[in-house]
Amino acid sequence: MSTTRQPVLHREGIGKLSIRDLPLNGHRIFMRVDFNVPLAEEGGVLDDTRIRETLPTIEYALRHGARLILASHLGRPKGKINPRMSLRPVAERLRMLLDTQLGRGENVGFATDCVGIQAEEMAGKLEKGQTLLLENLRFHPEEEANDEKFSRQLAHLADFYVNDAFGTAHRAHASTVGITKFLQKSAAGLLMEKELEYLGKAMQHPEHPFVAILGGAKVSDKIGVIRNLMNKVDALLIGGGMAYTFLKAQGQQVGKSLVEADKLDLARQILQDAKSKGVKFLLPVDHVVAQKIDPTALARTVTEIPADQMALDIGPQTVELFSAEVARARTIVWNGPMGVFEVEPFSHGTKRLAHTVAENSGATSIVGGGDTVSAVHAAGVADRITHISTGGGASLEFMEGKKLPGVEALTDAP
Repeated sequence: MSTTRQPVLHREGIGKLSIRDLPLNGHRIFMRVDFNVPLAEEGGVLDDTRIRETLPTIEYALRHGARLILASHLGRPKGKINPRMSLRPVAERLRMLLDTQLGRGENVGFATDCVGIQAEEMAGKLEKGQTLLLENLRFHPEEEANDEKFSRQLAHLADFYVNDAFGTAHRAHASTVGITKFLQKSAAGLLMEKELEYLGKAMQHPEHPFVAILGGAKVSDKIGVIRNLMNKVDALLIGGGMAYTFLKAQGQQVGKSLVEADKLDLARQILQDAKSKGVKFLLPVDHVVAQKIDPTALARTVTEIPADQMALDIGPQTVELFSAEVARARTIVWNGPMGVFEVEPFSHGTKRLAHTVAENSGATSIVGGGDTVSAVHAAGVADRITHISTGGGASLEFMEGKKLPGVEALTDAP
């Protein structure tokens, strides 16, 4: 992801120990990472972005003589062993990446379980600068249950703890919270620090104008985020399916567009709150409509949605309206696409907005959420976004003002 325009980070802002504060040399370090990557049917890694994102933390630990134990989940095996969700292919990709960058690929071992005799023996035999990747944590139901015995077993493998998995920081699991109770100190990795710095600055000390772009299907998924952002932003730009609940709440005809009928009163209240706070609350003024979500569907742009059509993207007038706000912003936070961007006739609004965000080189731009991240990559502008978050759910909860269990569990900085 982008490293071209990142401002200097001041890590004192997160209030937690950093990996830089730990005595790494010769110590066993249990590092929670997010290697939940897509795998091909034959088992290879399809996209290694999440592995690459945590390489700076891994490399830092190895260069400073750590005996490194990596742990992650992959998929949702529901507490049972599932060979198709094994991390073994991830170990192979990690070896390749570390060999390319450090010449240390042969120093990556793989344990066929994350607890038990084999894991303990392999962890105990690690030498300085060597790495061990444990098998999928979620092969054990105790992981998601934050089971104390399981947490102790994980902690038994190491001396200190590092969390570099921002994408799981909103989960109170054994490997994100429970383990920290049984190790000497727990610290944030470099990726975790970076996530918290960018999101923290946007939420606490943003440069104005501050513009938030929210999309996706449902208002209900982002009620808390909308309410919290309204106290901080100068403008809210609402697109995607969620926009049509607001438009219907205003009395507009929305045809067969997605609407949460039970959220209409809430939408009216949010619109009133935005008005009373003096926050611009911009909704689509034109729409790309079709009778169904299909690449072959007849798509057209309208300002009034016909009864037999559904809105599936924002139209060009809306792109211009939103782009005008984005162009003058100094802080931009974006979560959620503007339409069904993965289906070609309905991708243009999201992609055009992505270009506008990228072209504002004077702003700090933060993009989060899997679909939105995919969209900026599809638009070819990912390298011009200041920060692309690796945690969709975690970044949403952070923007909602919630405390993240995986961060709260880390040792406070002195």
